[in-house]
Amino acid sequence: MLATLDPRTWWFVARASGLVAWALLALSVVWGLALSTKTFGRNPKPAWLLDLHRHLGGLAVVFTGVHLAGLFADTYVEFGWRELFIPFASTWKPGAVAWGIVAFYALIAVEITSLLQRHLPRTWWRRVHFLSFPLFVFATAHLVTAGTDSGVPLTQWTAVVTCTIVAFLVLVRLVARREPTRARPSRSGPEKERELAGRVTALRAALPADEG
Repeated sequence: MLATLDPRTWWFVARASGLVAWALLALSVVWGLALSTKTFGRNPKPAWLLDLHRHLGGLAVVFTGVHLAGLFADTYVEFGWRELFIPFASTWKPGAVAWGIVAFYALIAVEITSLLQRHLPRTWWRRVHFLSFPLFVFATAHLVTAGTDSGVPLTQWTAVVTCTIVAFLVLVRLVARREPTRARPSRSGPEKERELAGRVTALRAALPADEG
């Protein structure tokens, strides 16, 4: 059955899955930054917000796997295991392909540590999770240098807009972390009076009654 497929089928599969994988990765990064920058407010967030972030990353891994399988099965450009997993081993755009290979390893590291988050020290998990930022940069570099659709205006503008959003959210996060901790807001007059009255009442109740 595979022999009857159009020779270009696997190339189309590789192209489409690569675009979808990058889009899912970009959404996961933007969503994670939105959560960390308090875009949804400072109150405790519903669990589904964090779950969506995790599912987007997991789907990015799945479509990256489809992308690699499509490249391996395609016969137009020969991609063996060596060319798929060793940077600069490919003779077809070695630098551009290397960006994708490095991004793949970073993606796997982030996803594995996310699945094992409860069993890892939080400091280790945070350090590995910070790879999400260079991962996004490497994946985007791979998209615009190796992708067949990199010359399409829609792809170019999508990459530009997404990179702008990510850069803006990163800037917001950095500024928020540098802001000094705000002092606890003072209570209003009536609140202070009620608190003082409560303390006086408690103090009187604790003192022994006067002897008659």
